[in-house]
Amino acid sequence: MPRGTLRPMVILGIDPGLQITGYACVRTDAAHPNRDPELVEAGCFRLRAADSIASRLVELEKDLCGVIERCSPTHAFVEKLFAHYKHPTTAITMGHARGVVLLTLQRAGVELGELGATEVKKSLTGGGHASKIQMQLAVQAQLGLPEPPNPPDVADAIAIALTGARRHASNVVQT
Repeated sequence: MPRGTLRPMVILGIDPGLQITGYACVRTDAAHPNRDPELVEAGCFRLRAADSIASRLVELEKDLCGVIERCSPTHAFVEKLFAHYKHPTTAITMGHARGVVLLTLQRAGVELGELGATEVKKSLTGGGHASKIQMQLAVQAQLGLPEPPNPPDVADAIAIALTGARRHASNVVQT
């Protein structure tokens, strides 16, 4: 590739969890930073609640490695850890999944970033406290999808990838 040529970036968004982890890959065109990203792939890893946490973490790593191999992301954005005082064990459980996700991405050499849920919601809906259905409808509208992404974890992962792509594009200085 000639010096100075801007190459497309593939950005992976991850909404980590120990039962369902949403993921989405979007492609951006660095030569046209104002153009909306294109959805490459999105889905979720469903981990069996009956399995031990250790077994689910191994499965999560294996599934994520498969996505990294298929999509070859240049960047990844993962939802930041959020703790609600009424549900402290949710943060601990999510922390296990996030740890595996961060480790797997780091080992694969993917540039990492973290995004808070409020920032992602505000980026897509204009408000930082959007509901799950509002996020699904916003993702559907922004990408022109025939129906809202389901389950909501997939919509969240797409929203994380889109927000990450926008953040990255705004930080890129072209010379």
